[in-house]
Amino acid sequence: MRLFLIFVILCGFYNEAYGKSSLDIDMKLKAINKPALKTIKSTDGDIIDCIDIYKQHAFDHPALRNHKIQMKPSVEFGTKKTTIPINGSSEQITSQVWSKSGNCPMGTIPVRRVSREDISRATSPSEFGRKTPHRYSFLDNALQHKGNFNITAEKINQAQPRLRSEAFIVALGYNFVGAQSDINIWNPPRVEASDYSTAQIWLVGGLSDTFESLEAGWMVNPAVFGDSRTRLFISWTTDAYTKTGCINLLCAGFVQTSQKFALGATVEPVSSASSTQYDITVSVYLDPNSGNWWLTCANNVMGYWPGTLFSYLKHSATAVQWGGEVHSPNVILKKPHTTTSMGSGQWASYIWAEACYHTNIRIKDYSMQIKYPKYLSEYADEYECYSTNLHRKTYMSEPHFYFGGPGRNSRCP
Repeated sequence: MRLFLIFVILCGFYNEAYGKSSLDIDMKLKAINKPALKTIKSTDGDIIDCIDIYKQHAFDHPALRNHKIQMKPSVEFGTKKTTIPINGSSEQITSQVWSKSGNCPMGTIPVRRVSREDISRATSPSEFGRKTPHRYSFLDNALQHKGNFNITAEKINQAQPRLRSEAFIVALGYNFVGAQSDINIWNPPRVEASDYSTAQIWLVGGLSDTFESLEAGWMVNPAVFGDSRTRLFISWTTDAYTKTGCINLLCAGFVQTSQKFALGATVEPVSSASSTQYDITVSVYLDPNSGNWWLTCANNVMGYWPGTLFSYLKHSATAVQWGGEVHSPNVILKKPHTTTSMGSGQWASYIWAEACYHTNIRIKDYSMQIKYPKYLSEYADEYECYSTNLHRKTYMSEPHFYFGGPGRNSRCP
């Protein structure tokens, strides 16, 4: 008995030292996992809880205590797909794996249940599902750009330590109130246990050290989800990821309205080389009447980020990015470089049916017209590790933005 008590005490000291006390984990689980009106066990191992829409985690945010839920946007982003030939055909994703096992009833939203093991993998319960601080120095001068321009590595990121490697195209200098693209879905062949890899859209506003961001796309994140499946994700911050925001519904903020799609749930099927390509249309746009930023995925209205969360993004964004991101302690001059791949794991130069892409790239500004961005600049933190290629097969072809790469290779040791 005495030895058992010593063991329990030592375990307690160990957990406290690493910020993972049982009490902290219990409190985090209680905050995230709201009581379910129905539970669905997915064939991929996920547990989906159908939560009362009015009792979701979002309303735990202090700014949303008296928030009146908006059930649907007063405007739509609209559709302006290309009518000119593209480089090949693709199929749209219209459902998720869990939905094959059941449906959530009206008045509820599907939420992926978080386990104790999920939180235990984080450095601490408070850091679970959060991105690390970042910096975009180009934001300070974004409004000065009135024509085509190039962004250099020195202008993009100066944050230390550098924990992210990004590859994207960016539109700057205008008041954006919406962005959209069709994102090619892949399962990157290598994502290390402590890393994550994404394909996404960003809408960003504010200053380099205090920027606000809205993000959506797909992610492979073993640290959060415990596997290497491709999953739908969102993210947000109001202070360059210093203290606010998280991915999906792992903190209070995003208000979900959809009963069909679950954030953090598996997306299948995925694309394969020289075979069928699958993509998902992602749109983020401002409702001018409510000030809320709405998200749609696969033509399904997911929900919104309430405008009351933001300062810079209250009225518009000053930058839109399309591309991907790898987060790892072993990027940007760290050797050996991470083996985590981005996109399909192939170079952007491999293009259709080999590399990951964004196409049907559109923005909406204060003119309220849906349009292809007039000026775009390509950028990659590490061209020898992850590359970009804004490509047209012919003059009349719809542009595809290809991006990604293998991570560690002979050029990126």
